[in-house]
Amino acid sequence: MMYDIIGDIHGCFYEFVQLTEKLGYVWEGDIPIHPNGRKLAFVGDLADRGPQSLRVIDTVIALVQQNKAVYVPGNHCDKLYRFFLGRNVQMTHGLETTVAEWEQADEKTKARLRTQFMTLYEHAPLYAVLDGGKLIVAHAGIRADYIGKFHQKVKTFVLYGDITGEKHPDGSPVRRDWAKHYRGDALIVYGHTPVKKPRWLNNTVNIDTGCVFGGQLTALRYPEMETVSVSSTMPYVAEKFRSFD
Repeated sequence: MMYDIIGDIHGCFYEFVQLTEKLGYVWEGDIPIHPNGRKLAFVGDLADRGPQSLRVIDTVIALVQQNKAVYVPGNHCDKLYRFFLGRNVQMTHGLETTVAEWEQADEKTKARLRTQFMTLYEHAPLYAVLDGGKLIVAHAGIRADYIGKFHQKVKTFVLYGDITGEKHPDGSPVRRDWAKHYRGDALIVYGHTPVKKPRWLNNTVNIDTGCVFGGQLTALRYPEMETVSVSSTMPYVAEKFRSFD
């Protein structure tokens, strides 16, 4: 199977359409279909911060329902799921934009979206093992010794990265550079931490190029190992991008 793995979209539906068209997909019945049968894969964080989170969610739900895409959840997906469960979650870091959009919908649409998103989340693998184990899609990455495991430490790592427990001044967690120490055979494709350009290191690639912060939306074409990007229409926020030594 040939995959086009898309980084964190965060409600940037316009760029998502642009990127899929650049990858050769044709939009039919509100979903992108590739004439050669390629399959989309999503690293999570479909919603929050961007202008059209619900359209992104709706599209991914339809793709997964028709077995035309692979989806793994990100930390923002997890938070939206907990909101829909009725848990007491903080309306911060972008969730407030998705909830505001959802609350403006009519009651029938609200009920459908809530049910369908919760089903999407509940049926999604924590991380996707593809191409006979040669390819793994995980939102924030995964350590080699965690592959094949699903306990709470693995879930925390996959959703949030290798967090230290400390916080940056803006409230975001301090994360170790796990990819620097990765020595596994599987290619790990992940996002979560915005970088200015795709970051390749030790058979891992971070494809979150910060679309919602004015960077780019990026896809990895697999097995070709080529990245394809489109520029963001959002304002550029330099401090949101991480640079590595």
